[in-house]
Amino acid sequence: MNDGCNRNETCGETNGQNCNSNERKQSSKNSFRVKLNASSSVKHVIGVVSGKGGVGKSLVTSLLATFFSKKRYKTAVLDADITGPSIPKMFGIIGKAEGNDLGIIPRKTSGNISVMSVNLLLDTEETPVIWRGPLIANTVKQFWTDVVWGNIDFMFVDMPPGTGDVPLTVFQSLPVDGIVVVTSPQDLVSMIVKKAYNMAKMMNIPVLGIVENMSYYQCPDCGRKEEIFGKSKLAETAAQLGLDVLGRIPIDPLLARLCDEGKIENGNNEYLSHAAEEIEKKLYAGEDLKR
Repeated sequence: MNDGCNRNETCGETNGQNCNSNERKQSSKNSFRVKLNASSSVKHVIGVVSGKGGVGKSLVTSLLATFFSKKRYKTAVLDADITGPSIPKMFGIIGKAEGNDLGIIPRKTSGNISVMSVNLLLDTEETPVIWRGPLIANTVKQFWTDVVWGNIDFMFVDMPPGTGDVPLTVFQSLPVDGIVVVTSPQDLVSMIVKKAYNMAKMMNIPVLGIVENMSYYQCPDCGRKEEIFGKSKLAETAAQLGLDVLGRIPIDPLLARLCDEGKIENGNNEYLSHAAEEIEKKLYAGEDLKR
């Protein structure tokens, strides 16, 4: 009688109780997955996360998406920060998303990046989203199932801060290839990174590396770098956890102005050029990121 255990010669168990445990874990993980919109295909999904708010996840998400788009990849941003969406404003997208019989049509940026955010469904961008957790989590799922993304090479998911409903929903419901952790150069850095790292580890999601925002300020006259928020502990924390440092973004007034003006695609992507190269390498070098 078939008891559900696919025994083979390499299985180390004689009673079948612990046989193919990895397959069982993968099956359990996949049981929460929701189906992608039938008219869409997404090759890689990358979450941008942090253990706290205000560190620049949306900035990192936007810069990475812009970088990959300029490399001729078909790129998308899923704004999963339902109660604090900022992606449309950073890209200068105004007005609502429309739909057809196939689903909701994402808006396009000037650089041809597909974007979906709750702000594209509200009457105005100032309309507050006063929803409870289950409704917020369900909205994130609908951005995956009901949006006609088309053919996408890289989708970046801008997460809300912390380890609550939305990160859990994204990790369980979407086929996330890995996450990028965003932090800042303060004493909290170790705690911030470790919270995100430990959640990803518990959910069996690879951590692609860390990006430090507001890392330093460089004087435009003399070129001297000042660590405004104190000496960075990024390298120390990354080494402790065995993670790659993907990049350090300085305090850049021009970059801040471009975000406010909705022209983030005109920003300096050199800050994250190494990050993009490393992400691309890890996803296309045959590494089993979904281990």
